[in-house]
Amino acid sequence: MFGPEFILAQVLLIAPLGSPIPDIDKDQWPPLQNAIQSLAIDWEILDQREIKYVLIRLEDFKSDLELLRKRYIDLQGVPRIADCNRFPERTRINEMLSFNRNFRKSLEIKQNIEADRADDYGAVIRETDQLYQVWDCVRDARCDFYYITVRRQALKKLQYLLGPNDYFANRLPPSIPTWRFRSIN
Repeated sequence: MFGPEFILAQVLLIAPLGSPIPDIDKDQWPPLQNAIQSLAIDWEILDQREIKYVLIRLEDFKSDLELLRKRYIDLQGVPRIADCNRFPERTRINEMLSFNRNFRKSLEIKQNIEADRADDYGAVIRETDQLYQVWDCVRDARCDFYYITVRRQALKKLQYLLGPNDYFANRLPPSIPTWRFRSIN
């Protein structure tokens, strides 16, 4: 299974952007095309659905290879797509995001009515928007109809927003700033 075309495919994919690309004969193209597509799918830099469009024509080889090289670089150290399964289902995420947006609307109304507390409401609105960004990344990561590279980029952003410790511990914040609520006790 791993013939010389797989070695060449690997070398071509990991080469820096702008590296020279050898001319490929028409006879060499089908096995090399298959090898690059297979590796790119395995490395999660190409979605299975993209093989209809990427690396189809020998004439587009150089531009398609540069696209995959850029993705390879951009997705270095980014969690694999299997990480998505650690997060809630999309229906639950959508509920959290809807609650966030409804909460934000209520804050905007209160901010307009209680002008003397507008700055306080503004701070809570900003926190609410930050939490929305986190949950929006979780939603994008869990969205099966997005290409794998988009979903991995969402994981990358989520890891940045949460920080590595909270990301790997699977500690997601609430969808609204619950720390702003006073205890009734």
